[in-house]
Amino acid sequence: MSSPSEKYEAVIGLECHVQLATRSKMFCGCPADYAGSEPNTHVCPICLGMPGVLPVMNRTAVEYTLMTGLALNADIPEATKFDRKNYPYPDLVKGYQISQYDLPLVKGGFVEITVEDETRKVQLERVHLEEDTGKLTHVSGGSLVDFNRSGVPLMEMVTRPDLNTPAEARAYLRKLRAILRTLGVSGADMEKGQLRCDVNVSLRPKGETRLGTKVEVKNLNSFRSVQRALEYEIERQAAALDAGQTIPQETRGWLEDRGVTVSQRSKEEAHDYRYFAEPDLPPVFVDQSWLTTLRARLPELPDARRARYMTAFALGAADADALSTDQWAARLFEDTVAAGADAKKAANWIQNDVGRLHDSGTDGHAFDATHLAELIRLVDDGVIGISAARQVLPTVFESGRSPRTVVDELGLAQVSDSSALEAAVRDVLAANEAAVQDYRAGKLTAINFLKGQVMKATRGKANPAIAEDLLKQLLA
Repeated sequence: MSSPSEKYEAVIGLECHVQLATRSKMFCGCPADYAGSEPNTHVCPICLGMPGVLPVMNRTAVEYTLMTGLALNADIPEATKFDRKNYPYPDLVKGYQISQYDLPLVKGGFVEITVEDETRKVQLERVHLEEDTGKLTHVSGGSLVDFNRSGVPLMEMVTRPDLNTPAEARAYLRKLRAILRTLGVSGADMEKGQLRCDVNVSLRPKGETRLGTKVEVKNLNSFRSVQRALEYEIERQAAALDAGQTIPQETRGWLEDRGVTVSQRSKEEAHDYRYFAEPDLPPVFVDQSWLTTLRARLPELPDARRARYMTAFALGAADADALSTDQWAARLFEDTVAAGADAKKAANWIQNDVGRLHDSGTDGHAFDATHLAELIRLVDDGVIGISAARQVLPTVFESGRSPRTVVDELGLAQVSDSSALEAAVRDVLAANEAAVQDYRAGKLTAINFLKGQVMKATRGKANPAIAEDLLKQLLA
């Protein structure tokens, strides 16, 4: 069977729900951070939908949504309102959700992505603000509902069907997360439910403009699962079309352990949510002075930071992209360079050894950038070798002690005194006559073996450059 990419074009759109990092919920004073709390402990009569209560709008949530719109170069309408979206479901305690329908806070906008050295813009339809629902946990014999999440500010971001490959979808999500984290409006952690994504995907023969039948895929909790689910779904739909079958419009769920999507329900008819304007909330008017204030609060965004890193620090595109889309890495990089480290070396350490320690759960924010700069300097000055630096790093990272202190405690300083190394070098030459003869016969790579033996004999303390110079002198 031919590859789907040869016969069909995939058309992909994403719907992302982003929990906003406000202190309180959208329409009440309950804490919005419910992580680790006992079920149904962050609730009050308002978010439980008790009779007679009235919602009060969270201004910070509105401002976070407007700031996101500004960062996306979107249109901000002068007037907006909230609506009631009516549908009966166990996790919706009021029987309706306060959301937005025809007048969202943000219209349009775009996210710029780069895939395989090609840069393009992914257009958004809208960004609107609503309240989150409760969380259902299905158990034997029934379901349990936790309303701690109910009422948390939720920003829904809907793209146009602008994406064509799973890699583009993943790149969009990575860039979106970077923008949200840079703005400080959300942690945007998919595994914690702060960023939830549904994908819509259809196939059409290449060259056609009419869209195929759309299939929605849910239950995606990581960038990897989004990419894998799309890859599977494109293959599945292509095989069905090749077999002469029609693609039904439906919602499917992604099963991570099996790597497949399964049908959940058909979507032959659109739901009638009976939207109407929320009678207990006034409309919101956004004037230019408010937008001017919010625009002044915008930090340097990932694309601008990437361009600056390439210009000011002469970083390559890959290094600049990796650092500019990670707030923690960007902060550490700039502080390390400010402490005197070479920019390229700082970028390498942060993306590799330091990054791995940070990702392992160690508190990287407690790591002093001046310590990383000092570690890089110790290597540059020949005080320690790169392998010793990697040995020192975890202790420095976790304890907060300076690299020089740890080097001295562990006795890892390199021996750079030729006279102190000469005895070890002579012993290595005497013990490896075959390699000596190979070198003198013109096999110059034998010097690397001999240098390795010197490093082994000195337990890695020999300065490699000094050791090599001594070897060449004595071999001559």
